[in-house]
Amino acid sequence: MATEQLNVLKALDVAKTQLYHFKAVVIAGMGFFTDAYDLFCIALVTKLLGRIYYTDPALNEPGHLPANVSAAVNGVALCGTLAGQLFFGWLGDKLGRKSVYGFTLILMVLCSIASGLSFGHEAKGVMGTLCFFRFWLGFGVGGDYPLSATIMSEYANKKTRGTFIAAVFAMQGFGILFGTIVTIIVSSAFRHAFPAPPFYIDAAASIGPEADYVWRIIVMFGTIPAALTYYWRMKMPETARYTALIAGNTKQATSDMSKVLNKEILEENVQGERATGDTWGLFSRQFMKRHGVHLLATTSTWFLLDVAFYSQNLFQKDIFTKIGWIPPAKTMNALEELYRIARAQALIALCGTVPGYWFTVAFIDIIGRFWIQLMGFTMMTIFMLAIAIPYDYLVKPGHHTGFVVLYGLTFFFANFGPNSTTFIVPAEIFPARLRSTCHGISAATGKAGAIIGAFGFLYASQDQKKPDTGYSRGIGMRNSLFVLAGTNFLGLLFSLLVPESKGKSLEELSKENVGDDGIEA
Repeated sequence: MATEQLNVLKALDVAKTQLYHFKAVVIAGMGFFTDAYDLFCIALVTKLLGRIYYTDPALNEPGHLPANVSAAVNGVALCGTLAGQLFFGWLGDKLGRKSVYGFTLILMVLCSIASGLSFGHEAKGVMGTLCFFRFWLGFGVGGDYPLSATIMSEYANKKTRGTFIAAVFAMQGFGILFGTIVTIIVSSAFRHAFPAPPFYIDAAASIGPEADYVWRIIVMFGTIPAALTYYWRMKMPETARYTALIAGNTKQATSDMSKVLNKEILEENVQGERATGDTWGLFSRQFMKRHGVHLLATTSTWFLLDVAFYSQNLFQKDIFTKIGWIPPAKTMNALEELYRIARAQALIALCGTVPGYWFTVAFIDIIGRFWIQLMGFTMMTIFMLAIAIPYDYLVKPGHHTGFVVLYGLTFFFANFGPNSTTFIVPAEIFPARLRSTCHGISAATGKAGAIIGAFGFLYASQDQKKPDTGYSRGIGMRNSLFVLAGTNFLGLLFSLLVPESKGKSLEELSKENVGDDGIEA
């Protein structure tokens, strides 16, 4: 049996772009701004943590995090994110998008502060509590993925829906950039207030007791933008598609959207989705028939993307050190090294990461999701090969500019490509009662890829002859880049399964206006 689309949903689909759209982008986007800051700021401070807590004065090298500690510090938040995406994705379909939206933000704020207040000054205590609180921080971040994407997709009109969802996700780029800016400012302020000699002159004095405050300030600073948006999250009404299609309260949905759109909407005496007879669930044959291929497409492409994307993002500092863009650690004090790492990552974010996100915002509803994703994976594969093949040449002194340009372009096309589209598509193509759940599953599969990238790349990229202290021999940086190129190419192949959702209503995409007989209303 087929069903007509409800008047309130038709009104949302054809609504003109107005203030409430932009307000929703800012409210949801600031969550992603904070998400990115919290997830990626740890990559900026791991070398500083190694110096503070693991420097041995008897050795001739600055301290660094042991292999297992480094993997835990970098990867534990991703494990929490994966769990949060699954849990809050499911909860968003059970209790409502708005009902749990504020809780994720509170969890992020509290755990971000707690991470910066990790107990004591001994390595074991600090690292243990840091990892504990970053897991729960990641849990809250994970909830933001399915909830923000679903809320924005269900608020937007069908003409500019991709633009608005992409704009929410694009705030991630500003979050990454903001993290580098905060790190540059804080490290510069402390460097000038507390001058210290390089490590090779005085190992102990090169760190200084003040350095312990620096990483804590950086880690906690991300709470500010998140806390500022809590009030507005709580003021948002529940989405009409949840209220009408899942809760079955068409009257409430019509009333809420009439206020939001500032427009009179004809009320219908219909109990939403309950009147259609479609009650099949995630593990039903009907779901697999209609959306099984779609779920395979969104999970596989997000997984493959994140293997490459998080490998590159979390270990930029190691790559920059190995190509000589950042001087040897012993020639700098702890805060000088932190400053240089942040400056290098800021350049990549400013030239590649942020523009890539906003190119997607500009073109997503013109080019379409399918072609942007296909193009992004293609260009990522090409540029990764362009780095890997002449790698030995590019890392020689005088050739670093070529390396950085190619490296920056891979970030540009990741964000003007699958890093954005893998977030957008799952929020559009699944039915309302499973939309948040399916987005959470897709995102969690992506984070599984991120965990593989975070843990695997760290070990795989170790030199085949002289690995870093505490690590076994790997396949080397060059071969690791070839592996990432292959991963991107697989993502290209699986992208062929992704449906185009440009310009279509959510009900048309999810086939909620199509009955079991296959006839559209």
